[in-house]
Amino acid sequence: MTAEPSPRPAVRGARRNAASLEIWLLRTRSLLFVTLCATFGVLLIILPWTPRWTDNPLLLTWPSLRDFVSTGFVRGLASGLGILDLWLGFWEAIHYHENPRP
Repeated sequence: MTAEPSPRPAVRGARRNAASLEIWLLRTRSLLFVTLCATFGVLLIILPWTPRWTDNPLLLTWPSLRDFVSTGFVRGLASGLGILDLWLGFWEAIHYHENPRP
């Protein structure tokens, strides 16, 4: 009688490949999330203080909305959300960790 090779090495290799793929997907998701948060954060910090914030076609047709959006409170609120978005992105980047899998 000949001994048949056990399927364990193939299963172990497939699990290792799946775990490796899962780790790279987590890394990619984290990188995209941090990039998106940083981009939107910087955009929300800078954009409310430029003329593009109030001189756009949507607000030119609605003068009362333009007056409201051009107040310091709304501009500060948008910049505050940008700072919060930056903080969230950097927090995710700093606290990223991978759980080792057997």
